[in-house]
Amino acid sequence: MTDWDVAIIGGGPAGLSAAYEAARRGARTVVLEKATHPRYKTCGGGLIGHSVAAVADRITIPADDRVERADFTHDGKAAFTKTGGPLLTMVRRSAFDDALRQAAEKAGATVLQATPARAVEQDEGGVRIRLAGDTAVTAAVAIGADGSSGITARHVGVEYGQVDLGLEVELPVDRARQEQWRGRLLIDWGPLPGSYAWVFPKGDQLTVGVISARGDGERTKAYLRSFVDRLGLSGIEPVHDSGHLTRCRTERSPLRKGNVLVAGDAAGLLEPWTREGISFATRSGALAGAAAAEGDLPRYERDIEATLAPAMRAGTRLLAAFARHPRLFHNLLRTPPGWRMFERFCLGQTSFEGTVERFPVRQALRLLG
Repeated sequence: MTDWDVAIIGGGPAGLSAAYEAARRGARTVVLEKATHPRYKTCGGGLIGHSVAAVADRITIPADDRVERADFTHDGKAAFTKTGGPLLTMVRRSAFDDALRQAAEKAGATVLQATPARAVEQDEGGVRIRLAGDTAVTAAVAIGADGSSGITARHVGVEYGQVDLGLEVELPVDRARQEQWRGRLLIDWGPLPGSYAWVFPKGDQLTVGVISARGDGERTKAYLRSFVDRLGLSGIEPVHDSGHLTRCRTERSPLRKGNVLVAGDAAGLLEPWTREGISFATRSGALAGAAAAEGDLPRYERDIEATLAPAMRAGTRLLAAFARHPRLFHNLLRTPPGWRMFERFCLGQTSFEGTVERFPVRQALRLLG
């Protein structure tokens, strides 16, 4: 006999979504989280419509702001503004993840905090997860939601085809700046291929960050510094100053090895162009938890292929074209069709695979290489 039906490594959006779905189906479910909630997590914290829909039935989203105005620039120039939405619901990951934890516990899951997992082993009897101090947890099925550098991604053999460096500062701002940025975001398409920067409002803080392909860290840092200076925010001591790598899976990367599934960042599931990951984490986690509780692990692989993989393929095509022609993308967003595409993506009314398969867009991407 195993200790648990489902053991989940990692207590972020993917792991807690898996725990909620598994527990509410009656599975004996445990989450092993190395930190203690609420804890800071490097993340833009902008929830698109797909993310909101994925969690709306279990939590009241702890929103710091709801964005209805979007400003766009191309390397600080050619500014324009669009309105709609609300386009994004802004959250701090500490509060958002803690709300997901409470929902998972209410559904019946046990969340063990300050409990890092050291290794994963499996045999015919199930999965054994080694903890500190020569202790272990056993389960029939394990779900890895411990990030792209975690132990479960290595155990399953996840392969990454796109790796990006994200840098971010959380800046405390006075009342005047709070009012200046309330309900408003800024996206700047950057000088490095495939790069962009953002400003997201969160009440008394602004999240300011940049992302670019890994391998040119100094230029990415310089981009963030110049972006902060351009906004007139230099000299403010950050509450947090952090960086992380986002890793996107290859087309044939495994999602499972035996009785161990991977979800969210651990599986390399995110949108390749925007690098949006929360909606992929919550949706893949929920699919993994349901499959694990019902004992149909191959179904998880089929579900990902049917729901998330097409969006990732479309995002890869968009990123390739954007990296070559950022100014064209910037100008296209000015147009009514371009803005409708972006707005509908933010609202969760469509995904990029539906957009790129439309004949005019498909032809344009082909011409752009």
